[in-house]
Amino acid sequence: MDRLASMAMFIKAADLGSFTAAADATGLSATMVGKHIQFLESRLGVRLLNRTTRRQSLTEFGRAYYDRCRLILAESEAADALASDHLTTPHGTLRVTMPALLGRMCVAPLLLELPRRFPSLQLDLAMEDRIVDLIDGGYDLSVRTGQVEDRAGLMIRRLGSHRMTVCASPAYLEAHGTPRKLDDLRDHVAVAYTRPGWNHIWRFMDEQGGTIETAPPYRIRLNDLAAVAEAAAAGAGLAWIPTWLARSYLDAGTLVEVLRDQPGFTFENFAVWPQTKFLSLKVRVALDLLASQLPSRLERFGGIAVDG
Repeated sequence: MDRLASMAMFIKAADLGSFTAAADATGLSATMVGKHIQFLESRLGVRLLNRTTRRQSLTEFGRAYYDRCRLILAESEAADALASDHLTTPHGTLRVTMPALLGRMCVAPLLLELPRRFPSLQLDLAMEDRIVDLIDGGYDLSVRTGQVEDRAGLMIRRLGSHRMTVCASPAYLEAHGTPRKLDDLRDHVAVAYTRPGWNHIWRFMDEQGGTIETAPPYRIRLNDLAAVAEAAAAGAGLAWIPTWLARSYLDAGTLVEVLRDQPGFTFENFAVWPQTKFLSLKVRVALDLLASQLPSRLERFGGIAVDG
């Protein structure tokens, strides 16, 4: 028999004064109530109740055991309530890794809403462009841009896409002319973005939906996208940057979009998390928030929303 169930039946029988009353209250037979009490007494090797044909009473040990059983059952109910609370309110620390600039500008502002909504939730956000191992790094969730390999043990959800654009400062275009087609790029200089695993190749779409790749000559290489945009705005050359980064410069007039007639390339963004039988509520609320708000945020910057 289940020990906690037998303890609960013992308390019920002691409170109501008889096996029959306990049976009526619980929907069991008086015989089954007696079996629960006998199970405890046999396990303990001590009598809990003095029973006669007319009445029953707790033994001296039974009174002490009764008090402990009430405490144990109360703690058990509190533990169950704690589990139930965790199923309805996210708790603990949510650790998320994401690309540095996309994270700072687009992802983190959304996730910062979670601690305001759920005071029992803490955030630990890592913004870095290198791809980290989620399990080894102890991360609950990752936001990634570009191709994501379908790996065993990982779950993937699409969050949205952003478009790439070629920009330059008005001063640069006045001095060097405005490229009108892809072939014109060979006559210009670029500010290149570079990091481990990233090739200095600009991608565009052709009319059939295929990918066109080109590598304009460059004089400056930077491993920070924000620095690429700043250098381009300062007149250092053309830059191929995401629209979510370019938007404020375009609105301010410090950068101008060129090659507008050339279909732009889009990068998809994904949420990636370790596969588990029971997805924690803290990860679920983060996924739902990003899936519902990140695509529209990227779209406002000139990206293309993609259903999750």
